[in-house]
This record gives sequence, structure tokens and C-alpha cells, in this order.
Amino acid sequence: MATTKMTIAKALNAGLRRAMENDPKVLIQGEDVGKLGGVFRITEHLQKDFGEDRVIDTPLAESGIMGTAIGMALRGYRPVVEIQFDGFVYPAFDQIVSQLAKLRSRSRGAIRLPVVVRIPMGGGIGAVEHHSESNEAYFAHTLGLKVVFCSNPTDAYWMIQQAIACDDPVIFYEPKRRYHEKGEIDLDASGPASDLFSARTVREGSDLTLACYGPMVRTCLDAAAAAEQEGRLLEVIDLRSVSPLDINALTTSVTKTGRLVVVHEASGFVGMGAEIAAAVTERCFYALEAPVLRVTGWNAPYPPSKIEELFLPDLDRVLDGVDRALAY
Repeated sequence: MATTKMTIAKALNAGLRRAMENDPKVLIQGEDVGKLGGVFRITEHLQKDFGEDRVIDTPLAESGIMGTAIGMALRGYRPVVEIQFDGFVYPAFDQIVSQLAKLRSRSRGAIRLPVVVRIPMGGGIGAVEHHSESNEAYFAHTLGLKVVFCSNPTDAYWMIQQAIACDDPVIFYEPKRRYHEKGEIDLDASGPASDLFSARTVREGSDLTLACYGPMVRTCLDAAAAAEQEGRLLEVIDLRSVSPLDINALTTSVTKTGRLVVVHEASGFVGMGAEIAAAVTERCFYALEAPVLRVTGWNAPYPPSKIEELFLPDLDRVLDGVDRALAY
């Protein structure tokens, strides 16, 4: 198997390129996605190679971008929308939750909207206000949307292609502070190793399960490595999808370990961790040896960049959650 070392950013670019080569109905649109190649260069060179009619620089108007994408999908295209930063999605929120998410149900399945909304998410890059949000709970709560996260180059490459091929709208989150992390990818593989909506066990363990997604996967893997030095074997589950949620993967792991700590960047109140804790407790009550705990961002607005390290869950906070769960 010939593999290539590639960053998450380059893997996303390669995945978009392959999807566009395979289907002429795939279009990309967003602010600066063409000549600039996107603010993070995810769409670099795609306009040069596929033309301005398939990689479209739009006005700075997220509601208009989304509305146009919905119209394109109604005409048989597969638009991929780039939202430059997570906090910029709110002007498009009405289009997403009122139209994009509901038209298939409203039409009793007659209308399909294969739209992918790419959103760089999370903190850790020292950005200003509105550039470091984790707003996945809004969209996971909205029925009719799929919500997925890539956390490594291989998943970035395959998941973006799977999302584009999906006939339902997909909110596709990308961990912006992990864009330059590298990994090995087999670009010649015939297909992905996992279904788009399946979780994956990225580290085996027997003492406790860490459930995470997006940028927190690397943090949890680092925590598991540190815990092993003290004789604690932590299992790390990369959820990959939060809507739908692969509850079977979680319950299988928790039944084995007896303990669960959920980790995400978003604030804990009414976050994904709360839903996961409730779902696992309902199904694994008699297997649990401790309450399901959450390690999350604080219940406060995202802070200025100089103190964002105090807001984001880090290795020490994850290990503190592990210690508390194992103390029961």
C-alpha cells in the first residue's frame, strides 16, 4: 500500500478535488474560495483547475450563499458551501434550519438537498471575536441535518467525499487548529474504511472510555498516553458524527470499561456531552461504575485570545476528569 503524508488541510483539498473530478455537479462556493483558495487554503488551486463556474467567489453574505446553494441543489447540483469561520454561520442560520433541514420532510421525500456546509470550528488559533466557536449543538438539535467532524487527514480526505455523496444536508466541521497536523493517507484506496456516521475506537483500553470528536481527539489521545504511564488504560472513541450518534459504539465500550468521560470544546450546558451522558446512562446503567462526567469549555462566552487556553479543555483538565471518574 503506497501512502502519502499529508496535512488535514491538504487532505481536504485532495478530497474536494476527487469529488469534483468524479461528479461535474459538485460545486464549491463561498467567500474567497476561488482566487485566494480560502482563508485556510482548503480550496487552493481548485478554481484554476475547474473554472470559475464550479468554484465560485461569492459576496460577503452568508444567508445569500446558503439560499443560492439550496436553489442549486433543487436544480440537481451538489453544492459545497464554505463558511469562513464558525461564528460567521449565524447570518445563514435561518436558511439552514428553516429550509435546508426541512425541505425533504416537508416534501415527503420528493425533494433532496445534497448540500455540504463546511465550517472551520473551535479555538486555539489566537483569533478575534466570532472566529473561535463550537456551535455544533445548534445543528445536532435540528432534525434533518447530519453533523460530522473530521479529526485526522485520512478522515478528512474520505469524509468530505462521503458528505458530498450524501443525499441529505451535512454540516461538516473541520478542526481549524489541527489543519496542519500530518498523517498517512492511501490516496489509491478504493474507498473509506468506515461509514460516514460511524464512531471509531482510536485507542483500546479497559479502565475508562474517553468520548470525543474534532480537535479534542488529539487531546484525549495525549491524555491516554499520559495516563498509561500511571498504569491506567483509557479507551478513546472518536465519535466522528454527533448527528446521528453512533450510540452502539459508545455502549459497547462503556459496557467493557464501566466509566465514561465526554470531552468537547463547546460549553457544557446543553452541549453534546449532556445528550451522550443521558443516552449512555439509559442503556448502560447497570454497567456503569461511576457517573458519566463531562470535560468541556466553561459556561461563558468564548474569551479573548490571550486567555483562551483557560477556556479550552487541555490535557490536565481531561486527566482531572479521568481521576474523578476513577475515584468512585
